[in-house]
Amino acid sequence: MAGLTRTAPPATAAPAPVTRRPRRRWSPTPWLFLLAPLTLLIVFTYAPIANMVAYSFTDWDGVSPELHFTGAGNYAEIFTRADLFRVFFVSGYYLAASAVQITAALYFATVLSFDVRFRNFFKGVLFFPYLINGVAIGFVFLYFFQDGGTLDSVLRLVGYHGDHAWLSTSTSANVSLAGVSVWRYTGLNFVLFLGAIQSIPGELYEAAELDGANRWQQFRHIIAPSIRPVIGLTVILAVSGSLSVFEIPYIMTGGATGTETFVIQTVKLAFQFNKTGLASAAAVVLLLIVLAVTWVQRRLVPDDPDRKAEPV
Repeated sequence: MAGLTRTAPPATAAPAPVTRRPRRRWSPTPWLFLLAPLTLLIVFTYAPIANMVAYSFTDWDGVSPELHFTGAGNYAEIFTRADLFRVFFVSGYYLAASAVQITAALYFATVLSFDVRFRNFFKGVLFFPYLINGVAIGFVFLYFFQDGGTLDSVLRLVGYHGDHAWLSTSTSANVSLAGVSVWRYTGLNFVLFLGAIQSIPGELYEAAELDGANRWQQFRHIIAPSIRPVIGLTVILAVSGSLSVFEIPYIMTGGATGTETFVIQTVKLAFQFNKTGLASAAAVVLLLIVLAVTWVQRRLVPDDPDRKAEPV
């Protein structure tokens, strides 16, 4: 028809060319880097653990080439013999000491994370005991707790006269040894807490101060939620450490007067009484207890890295 013009159809954009991602070729290079550490891990960690588990079901004495399968007899003996099971109660002293050292370390880390005079000096004082060799600490405190020793001399200065045998009874000896562990390991927990607290952004403290929050409120709503994973780690280390105490009580008392710990008992079973099978079973029990405590702790207090600090 006249007067009508045809309009050309709109041009369609040409489809973009499909780019194919180049197929990643398998490369053995990462596995070559992992070969050496994995070999060392298997040879020096997993293989000995497997052998230990195998020996725990035998009566091997650690010397004889002959060994006999005993089934679960070693494990039954651990939990039915009172003298073997008693060491778990000794670990309770060190577990209570671990609670004290975690509380003290958290307190000092919180205080010294703020602007305090001579804070670098106090940091060094708190961390220094952890740098000392455990054998040296054992001998130092052996003279510290002896009759008429350093502790008795200090007590005389405050009016207490009389020598006390601090390592002669089970209760006083375990309390004294647990106190040594508090003095030694508080510095380690202190450094862990201090590093975690110093990683908290300073803007959170500034906002809390503008809202009128005091130090306790800052700790409750900012510091504690932010360092929750580190607190969980120290709890796991405390439980495993309280079960595996060895050098301090071994040097100071040798396990006498009711201070024998789980590890001291295991060492005596293996090397003094030649009951390597029973000692292996005890070591497996210790490993299972630590794994169980770790699992329970992770269930009760799971790590949540995406959790924000609670409002003040």
